Amino acid sequence: MTTTDVLQRDSAVPLYVQLEEILRARIAAGEWEPNQRIPSENELNKTYGLSRMTARAVLTALVNDGVLFRVPGKGTFLAPTKIDAISPAYRGVREQLEAMGYQTSTTLLSVRVELPSVRVRERLRLQPDQPVYAIHRLRSVQGRPISLHHSYVPAHLAEGLDAHDTANEQLCVVLDTHYGLAMKRVEEHLEATSASTEEAGLLRMHPGQPVLQLQDVIADATGTAFEYSSIVFRGDTIRLAFDYDL
Repeated sequence: MTTTDVLQRDSAVPLYVQLEEILRARIAAGEWEPNQRIPSENELNKTYGLSRMTARAVLTALVNDGVLFRVPGKGTFLAPTKIDAISPAYRGVREQLEAMGYQTSTTLLSVRVELPSVRVRERLRLQPDQPVYAIHRLRSVQGRPISLHHSYVPAHLAEGLDAHDTANEQLCVVLDTHYGLAMKRVEEHLEATSASTEEAGLLRMHPGQPVLQLQDVIADATGTAFEYSSIVFRGDTIRLAFDYDL
């Protein structure tokens, strides 16, 4: 323990505040890796001479801030650093990540023409017999999966879309450049949910772990909806920011 790790008991700063600052400094210094267990309440009690109640309150504060996370029966662990991104409707996720210096890759899981589900049909305002291109992709950062992208485009608006390289080209660019479908209006819904068994397998999570689901309906200047997308983000990896001028 260094002198900066010692609690100053004659200081006006409360001991629990000092302990939180010490733990944050140790985390910032890289003492623990993401997903590594940190000292327990008992261990902190022995190291710093504080009550378990005080240690528990400090750990709880760091959990509430998203710095740590608890696994029942196993302990408290350092949470992975979350990536801050804006809605992909305004700037593609891959473009944002690469601008921040991350190495990204996209796996095309499938692309096919199909009759849409009721949910997709309603959002794109289609008739039951109007097919869509269904494009499913998995995006990874530094080799780690972070998001699943499910996109649906009316087939009559983008004939031959399945011939384009939608793994390496942004879908919005393909639609704009080759089909004149430029985004002018976005209807967006964000909700916290839990990973299904299939999603968990692709994102390397446990079923039931938290995910963020972002649903977009994108329309052109005439109001024609030309894309419905549902993106599932790992809740422990990415954080979406929304910034509005009022």
